[in-house]
Amino acid sequence: MTPDMEFQCLLISSDQQIVNTVNRHLRSLSIKAELCLTSSKAYDLLKNGGFDLTVIDWQDDSGELVKQIREAPSWKKLTVVAICEREGPAPSAHFVLHKPVTDTHSASSLRAAYSRMLFDHRRHARFAIMQRVGATCQNKRTVDVLVLDIGDGGFGFSSKEQFLVGDLLEIRLGLPGTKRAIHIEAQVRWTRQHGVVGCEYVRIPPVDLNILRDWIRGKAQVKKPLLDFSTGAGAPAF
Repeated sequence: MTPDMEFQCLLISSDQQIVNTVNRHLRSLSIKAELCLTSSKAYDLLKNGGFDLTVIDWQDDSGELVKQIREAPSWKKLTVVAICEREGPAPSAHFVLHKPVTDTHSASSLRAAYSRMLFDHRRHARFAIMQRVGATCQNKRTVDVLVLDIGDGGFGFSSKEQFLVGDLLEIRLGLPGTKRAIHIEAQVRWTRQHGVVGCEYVRIPPVDLNILRDWIRGKAQVKKPLLDFSTGAGAPAF
């Protein structure tokens, strides 16, 4: 992950005025946009999860598109902004932008969407670490594990030992570039073939949690907006 990573948006509209206005604010947020003219053609582009945001100029078939999106695995990471008439039905979207689309309302809605994407990105991102440590199991036995990746909610590891869902373990882990190892108590949430295991945090001491979150914040960077939104309502926090 580098500061040059950009969020990706699918903009669904055939209205040139809407496209120009929304595109201008997407560029100011350093969000890369791809244009699709109709909802009927959008699902094939969205279903594989390559986008972080979709902005939909609401039409008669847009409700069916959002229904399909909600049922797809990519829904959890996709932020949806709907552009619709004030008297129209409230679409199933995270944010609604009413027509006519003005610069002020467009900027406000897209900044709010950006903040949601940034929070979601940091919450779900996983970072490779590849560090071998001793894990103390609930029976007080210490086993050798290779920590593969870590994020805000848990970490993954591999081991020759067998772990079961629900098992508890403790590790001390030195994050690259930090001055001290952190103590983590975790519970196994899933297992895979070849000894790969996923864990969720149960307890991390407050000081160690701050170290972990500062480290993640430094890793989970995206390309910053071209404009300074450090002040004002709805501004994204970096």
